[in-house]
Amino acid sequence: MEDCDGGDLMKRISIQRGVLFSEDQILGWLVQISLGVKHIHDRKILHRDIKTQNIFLSKNGMVAKLGDFGIARVLNNSMELARTCVGTPYYLSPEICQKKSYNNKTDIWSLGCVLYELCTLKHPFEVSNLQQLVLKICQAHFAPVSPRFSYNLHSLISQLFKISPQDRPSINSILKRPFLENLIPKYLTPEVIQEKFNHMLICRAGAPASQHAGKMVQSKCDLAVQSKASITHVSYRVMQGNVTKHMESGHLKNTSSISRRKIILSNGS
Repeated sequence: MEDCDGGDLMKRISIQRGVLFSEDQILGWLVQISLGVKHIHDRKILHRDIKTQNIFLSKNGMVAKLGDFGIARVLNNSMELARTCVGTPYYLSPEICQKKSYNNKTDIWSLGCVLYELCTLKHPFEVSNLQQLVLKICQAHFAPVSPRFSYNLHSLISQLFKISPQDRPSINSILKRPFLENLIPKYLTPEVIQEKFNHMLICRAGAPASQHAGKMVQSKCDLAVQSKASITHVSYRVMQGNVTKHMESGHLKNTSSISRRKIILSNGS
């Protein structure tokens, strides 16, 4: 298991005490988080709980990795819609608030919430009670970020917060924007870039996929699966895709050390 000695992004935001991050720092984190999201979306996996507390930092805060896949779910195909209402309230998408079916675009909304927090040090939708929160989310009412940030960043935030899921960009189209695409070589080797963006790492069509990440068995992925009786052990480690987590049979559990969090899932979760 990898160490994340810089804590999580929520903690990093809290110690800023109102001092905004530079745009370069924000974009560096955004690219790395987006690469992690791309890695799971390419494998038809929804994270469903993307938030600053689930993004872990290391190397003096320069490396960001997406983690905590406790409520992740595998879709049988990219068009399948999930129907379980899960996630953290501040990061819920309008379709989940309205109890509608949803797909990977709900993760894109949550990514927008994380990006907004990095720009403002605040949640985009922050009110005193859940009913008002749901209303603000469904109307996509949020205060604009500081004019100190570029047009590209302002434009991206507005597109991530489109009320209709089909109007939000996919993670691949986000990473194809020049102001982000130009940063990818800082975090991935040319060989990995070619593989990832040519979709050579996507599991072969027809590989079996269950309804839950705890049961997932796929070929041609960097998911190592070992079945023992009725228990499936999934070890999920991606160094260059900025996703890191271990999943084992049992119950959802986080250790007290933030640098050694792990997810434990039972087959029936």
